[in-house]
Amino acid sequence: MAFSDLAQTLSRARPPLALRGGAWALSVFAIGLIAVQTPVRAQDAGISLLRDTEIEETLHADADPVFVAAGLNPKDVTILLIGDKELNAVTMNGQLIGINTGLITETANPNQLIGVIAHETGHAAGGHTVRSGEMEKAAMKPFLISLGLGVLAAAAGAPDAGIALLGSSQYFGELGALTYSRGQEAAADQAAVTYLERAGLSSRGLVEFFDNFRYEEVFSQARRFPFFQSHPLSGDRIELLRRRASEQPHFTEVDTPEALARHEVMKAKLFAFINPPQQTYIKYSETDKSFPARYARAIAYYRALETEHAIAAIDSLLHDHPDNPYLWELKGQVYFEVAKPADAEAAHRRSVELKPKAALLRINLAQAILAQNDPKRADEAIGELKAALTIENDNGFAWRLMAQAYDSKGDGGDARLASAEERYAVGDFTYARIFALRAREMLKKDSPEWRRATDIVLVSNPTRDDLRAMAGQKG
Repeated sequence: MAFSDLAQTLSRARPPLALRGGAWALSVFAIGLIAVQTPVRAQDAGISLLRDTEIEETLHADADPVFVAAGLNPKDVTILLIGDKELNAVTMNGQLIGINTGLITETANPNQLIGVIAHETGHAAGGHTVRSGEMEKAAMKPFLISLGLGVLAAAAGAPDAGIALLGSSQYFGELGALTYSRGQEAAADQAAVTYLERAGLSSRGLVEFFDNFRYEEVFSQARRFPFFQSHPLSGDRIELLRRRASEQPHFTEVDTPEALARHEVMKAKLFAFINPPQQTYIKYSETDKSFPARYARAIAYYRALETEHAIAAIDSLLHDHPDNPYLWELKGQVYFEVAKPADAEAAHRRSVELKPKAALLRINLAQAILAQNDPKRADEAIGELKAALTIENDNGFAWRLMAQAYDSKGDGGDARLASAEERYAVGDFTYARIFALRAREMLKKDSPEWRRATDIVLVSNPTRDDLRAMAGQKG
């Protein structure tokens, strides 16, 4: 799906702010479940947003060549991993792509997933719009909830454990009601073939994927997967796609062993985090000694609160793969959840050493340091958070930890500024303004921090009283 109106709505979710990079980069960090305004349980909404460095890297490794072929800068494209078992995907204005976990688990290989991403990119590049006025009714329902895989330890450090911090994108609605014409579908198919060929990739995966779900054509609309409710499928369309794809020079190209391995790890990790542990034990039984199966079982042990078993399984994996940062991250995650922050710190520190440019890993490390309640180490945690925010400067959870760190060392002005940043990141302009006004009262006038607090006030819908107070404030 490609719908520019929703993308424009997302871009208007927050006004631009001086010194802030990116107009509307999404940042969702944390764990647990939350709606845009009020908490929601998973069973109530049936949808979640996931963050995980390893999986995001795999998705970008698969998708970036397609983005380049379509004339997009991969760095400008945000990939959202949507925790929904329904098969679906969405592209908004070419800059934000949502992929359901259900879609990933239904793909047999990377080429099939890449083919679907190429198809979605074709919708975006073609400027296709939603039919029948369903946009306003379906796409604006504000119940985006989030569940963080890479920062599952976040709950232990905050009194309101379970809050996910939303960035500038505040709306992600029900996608099943959005539909496109068969002509738009065919055009997106053809564009996908073009992009894949230009990237030196086979378009056979897209054909295979559609062929696998050919039976959806005979189902009633209500019984179809959401993807095929919005993307009408037909035998003629599949054959037209097959004919064009088979004519391409790269049609016989196959996935590399490395890409296949990444794909299987991604599927195993998602399955273990999203499904009950017992299902993981069945799907990835003890007789399966492959890396993805062992990884999935380690996660299942952790989720089943079998801590010793989980650590033993992770250590066994680390014995074979000592330089895998994500195994160290998982080990730190397990220790943090059982209130062993010092052990968690050691594991997270190793993950950061192995992958220093991963923001989520640095946030994990900072949180483990802060959880040890040693004010003398606050500056160390702040350094990690600043490094993370250099990479993802709209990360609300990092700003929250930053406020805690400054508070622990008695730096009230910077703590309130960090709280203002956090509130601004989640779109709460009222409290962003309140915290920024308090920060201005405590910070040195005309310092960079004081000016930053002023910027936040000015773009957070200040009242006339606020402006008069600012004008008369001597600092």
